[in-house]
Amino acid sequence: MDGNGQRRALEALLDERGGDYAGLSRLIGKNPAYIQQFVKRGSPRRLAEEDRRTIAEFFGVPAAILGVGDRNGSAFDRNSAAALVRIERLDVGASAGGGAFADDERSFGGIGFDPAWMRAIGANPATHRVILVDGDSMEPSLSDGDQIMVDRAAATAPLREGIHVIRMDGTLMVKRLARAPGGRLSVLSDNPDYPDHSGLDPADIAILGRVVWAGRRM
Repeated sequence: MDGNGQRRALEALLDERGGDYAGLSRLIGKNPAYIQQFVKRGSPRRLAEEDRRTIAEFFGVPAAILGVGDRNGSAFDRNSAAALVRIERLDVGASAGGGAFADDERSFGGIGFDPAWMRAIGANPATHRVILVDGDSMEPSLSDGDQIMVDRAAATAPLREGIHVIRMDGTLMVKRLARAPGGRLSVLSDNPDYPDHSGLDPADIAILGRVVWAGRRM
C-alpha cells in the first residue's frame, strides 16, 4: 500500500473508530504533530510498517487494513471493524498521579474487541474502560505501559479480591486488594520491592474498578 492508500485507510479508521492525531502520534513515539502532518501534508510519504501495525493493534483491526503484509493494496473493511465492540481508552495512568478516572476524563480513542470474547468475560462497553499502567509496582503481573481494561461497575459491587484501580491518599493506583481480619483491607504490590499496606480502613480506599484484562506490546 502506497502512502496515499495509507492516508485514506487511516482517515477512515479515525472516522469510524474515533481518536485524534496527537494521541496516535504519541502512541508510536512521535511528536504530537506527526500523524496530522502525514495525513494532511503527506510528510512523511509513508508510515513505517511497525507504526502501522501498532496503530492497527490500538484500533483492534487487522494490520492488513493499513497495508501491513499486503503488497497489492487494501481498502478499509468497515464491516469487519463494525463487528468489533469499542471500549474507550482514557487518558489517565494508574499508579502515579491524580487522574480522575471519571466519565468526563478525556478519551484517548478506543480499542476494538470481539463481541463474543467480551460476553465471555462479562465486559460491557458502558461500564468498562481501558487505561495505562504507570510504574512497575505490580510486576510481574502488570508492567509499566500495559493497557488494562477496568470494570467500573465493581466500584459499587461487593468486593472481589483481585487487582483493582483505587485512589488512596489522593493518588490513582493499581493494586491487589485482599480482605483482612475485622472487615479491614490489605493493599498489596506484586513487586516485592514495593511496600504492602495491611489492615486498612475501607473508608480510606476509593475503589474505582476491577482489572479484568491486560494487554502489552512485546
